[in-house]
Amino acid sequence: MSISSALSNALSGLTANARAVNVVSNNLANLHTEGYGRREIELTPNRYGAGGGVRVVGISRHVDAGLLGDRRMAQSGLAHAETRADFIAGVRGALGTPDQAGSLGARIAALEASLITAASRPDAQNRLQAVSLRAFELAAAFEAVSDDIQSRRQAAEGEIAFGVRTVNASLEQAQELNLQISSSRLRGLDTASLEDHRQIVIDRIADYIPVREVPRDNGIVALMTPGGAVLLDGRPATLSFDRTNVIVPHMTLDNGLLSGLVLNGQQITPAGARSPVGGGRLSALFEVRDALAVDTQTQVDTLARDLIERFQDPGVDATLGVGDPGLFTDAGAVFAVADELGLAGRIELNALVDPGQGGDLRHLRDGFGAAVPGPTGEAGLLNAMAEALSARRVLGSGDLGSGAGSAAVHAGSFVSRLGQQQLTVDGATSFARASTSEMHERLLEGGVDSDAETQRLLLIEQAYSANARMIQTLDEMMQTLLRI
Repeated sequence: MSISSALSNALSGLTANARAVNVVSNNLANLHTEGYGRREIELTPNRYGAGGGVRVVGISRHVDAGLLGDRRMAQSGLAHAETRADFIAGVRGALGTPDQAGSLGARIAALEASLITAASRPDAQNRLQAVSLRAFELAAAFEAVSDDIQSRRQAAEGEIAFGVRTVNASLEQAQELNLQISSSRLRGLDTASLEDHRQIVIDRIADYIPVREVPRDNGIVALMTPGGAVLLDGRPATLSFDRTNVIVPHMTLDNGLLSGLVLNGQQITPAGARSPVGGGRLSALFEVRDALAVDTQTQVDTLARDLIERFQDPGVDATLGVGDPGLFTDAGAVFAVADELGLAGRIELNALVDPGQGGDLRHLRDGFGAAVPGPTGEAGLLNAMAEALSARRVLGSGDLGSGAGSAAVHAGSFVSRLGQQQLTVDGATSFARASTSEMHERLLEGGVDSDAETQRLLLIEQAYSANARMIQTLDEMMQTLLRI
């Protein structure tokens, strides 16, 4: 080997080592960077001319595609489970448990206690005032729960609109990155950073919709859902959703008063096992808006109906005429079975016994239909209302059970049902969180290993020193020849 050939070899080695140091340094610097794929330098023998040595042919990016796909599916499942769990936990918090002051069950118990206390001294104005106040608070508690449910539907509506915009924008970004990666590869340029960015963008999509990445030519990828929808393949798909600014109980997807989800101009099932985009946050938001919240509202309306009917019965208050409401009203009127939907949000204390509306508390003792005052010591109606509240009745609607029970028992059944639902969704959330964490850890294990990168850096340093020593030796040889 000639001196010039040896010098060429050493110089190519120094160049490759300098590039390798840069690659390893980037790996260590991005040890905890989300979406970063470990890089390795690719070298090949330099066979051009007689110089020999090595040349850098590129930088390869290493990511386990199968493990990345599994992690994305787990991520979608976690987002789905958390969204459902947040709704149930929120409604359960608004409803409260019987041992919590201000809960629906506690309000029912307080009303019953006030009726019993007032019956012992029907002439005491302060005790009648307590009955009126407890009844007002109970009606307000129903309204608060109903309002909370509808506000959560409204919040889900807003999150759906935001999610659709996010997915559409991310699909556009993924397509643009596809084009940039393909163009860069055709020109022989490094695409690792672009692929990192694309991975982050696809991860953002996976939070809302489960996706599988399918490789195409020149580094391009297509995105498909497990349900068979094509989100990106040559061009990005477009999701459409019409947001409604105000949602009330009677508005549903089934009756056409709320928007569904449109994919490339075609209406699709937004949630459930048959949905092509089911399994992520987006489908869970539709489940909250169109299933969980609707069902919960139905049960609360059932309890409100039971409460109104207990006091609207002429057997409790003989002074009631046809069409006269009892202690509780449906927005000031008598309750009709056909108008049950949304009743919990309309239940009110009868204005006849609400001092704030000019009512007279004597009607709690004399009867809601009594035209003239009766004996101040008469406790019959108060006792009858207390017995009506604790009487065992079968609910007229809903699916909280077919057994008879008091108002407090039925409210307790609803709380218990929500508790069981929360246990179920919490279990699903814990499983999804553990799966996501495990997949993430496995992905990191196949990523940048600081120990391995440090060892590689030491080897590069040794190779750099050897090449530098070779150049120094060749320089000494040249100097010796020049001195001869």
